[in-house]
Amino acid sequence: MILHASFIFNRHMTSYTTPKPCEYQEFEEKPYKCKECGKAFKHRQSRHTHEKIHTGEKPYDCKKCGKAFKLRQSIRRHERIHTGEKPYECKRCGKAFRYHHNFQKHEQTHTGEKPYRCKHCGKALSSLRYCRIHEITHTGAKPYECKQCGKAFSCPSYFIKHERTHSGLKPYECKLCGKAFSCASYIRRHERTHTGEKPYKCKKCGKGFSCSSSFRKHERTHTGEKPYECKQCGKAFSYSRSFRSHERRHSGEKPYKCQSCGKAFTCPNSCRKHERIHSGQKPYVCKECGKAFSSLTKFQRHMMKHTGDGPYKCKDCGKLFDCPSYFHCHERTHSGEKPYKCKQCGKDFGFPCCRQIRERSHIGERPYRCKQCGKAFTYLSSF
Repeated sequence: MILHASFIFNRHMTSYTTPKPCEYQEFEEKPYKCKECGKAFKHRQSRHTHEKIHTGEKPYDCKKCGKAFKLRQSIRRHERIHTGEKPYECKRCGKAFRYHHNFQKHEQTHTGEKPYRCKHCGKALSSLRYCRIHEITHTGAKPYECKQCGKAFSCPSYFIKHERTHSGLKPYECKLCGKAFSCASYIRRHERTHTGEKPYKCKKCGKGFSCSSSFRKHERTHTGEKPYECKQCGKAFSYSRSFRSHERRHSGEKPYKCQSCGKAFTCPNSCRKHERIHSGQKPYVCKECGKAFSSLTKFQRHMMKHTGDGPYKCKDCGKLFDCPSYFHCHERTHSGEKPYKCKQCGKDFGFPCCRQIRERSHIGERPYRCKQCGKAFTYLSSF
């Protein structure tokens, strides 16, 4: 029996006490029960809609791309991707949105409202959905499992994104440049590279961001918050992506493979960066001087040379850094920490690149090949 991700999520989350701004709930009679799973509904039509989850029926087809949907309201929402319709407009700043939930989230950037609190740690969140997803980080539950590779996820949106890595589906296309994306959040973020829009502003320093995840990460540079803790070694992380990559160092999992040479990586960013060595792609272009870069971090670091920003300051010597990874590496020169161990010989290193170079010397790997003469090199600098 195949269950839709949102249904699995809702059913899984019934084990939690739903946090609500208002504690009072009226009793509602629900006389219509699903014969498959026993879920009760107030209206017959709601039960009929729910039953399509079990049957897999998708009677509504998009005339533009042929994608099928279970619900009429789902196809109406989907059609806005093709028409460009954005019916929800913010009265404060005039920004328009395709979907109501994105409009509500945006409004909270103006009000700062965070009415939902995590019952485990008391953290305040702006939406019920974010609160539920956050609470799962405390329990460690991963109810969404990929049938292709067995990988499990705590959040339904991550699960859906992952499934598209197998299917290759990219239903969202940029109208300005034609680039296609696997999920709506990626295309919204991409569109801002054309418009230059930065709707997320830090209240501490006024810095603007084009995407909410970068904004939240930046806020933690001020607060020092590290909400993600490794159960294996106790190390804490500010960002979920860093935490997940760290966990794979313990497990040895490398789910991201280069399509050109087959090299495997623990995180998708490393895989994408590596693939650009083969393709020569440099998608990040500086508007000030025209210089192009293969990675976003290099591009952002370059842009700081124009703006004069350097937000990372060493507490020991006062040195300023424009890149967080360089800043963290520098901190280790003071602390002496060497968290990266070579699996072949056990030698410890302060920096991941040093460990990587060491491991290549053991296995004889030469990933950098000259297209002119075919000679291969172990190190990028030699190449």
